[in-house]
Amino acid sequence: QVQLVESGGGLVQPGGSLRLSCAASGMIFRIFRMGWYRQVPGKKRELVASITSDGSTNNTESVKDRFTISRDNARNTVYLQMNSLKPEDTAVYYCNAFSGYYGMDYWGKGTLVTVSS
Repeated sequence: QVQLVESGGGLVQPGGSLRLSCAASGMIFRIFRMGWYRQVPGKKRELVASITSDGSTNNTESVKDRFTISRDNARNTVYLQMNSLKPEDTAVYYCNAFSGYYGMDYWGKGTLVTVSS
């Protein structure tokens, strides 16, 4: 059974940092493209950052130079380092594992990030 478990969310002041983690199990982690998405109430879930199986990364424009995605295939874990956080980064952050080749798409349950003074 595939599981993606996010951790590391919480309350942080503007300008602060957080590191999110997503631990995967029940899957061959290294073959998946991993992504972090976020969603606020009333809005569509949006892609924040992704990292392919070979380590290529992509960030959405609003988080470029502030967020960094990385993966540790030995630990089956993907990370999102978030720096210079802004109130508009407040959202539930979801971990995603996707393989178009194998037709697999998995989601975690999310972790809440609140940026507020």
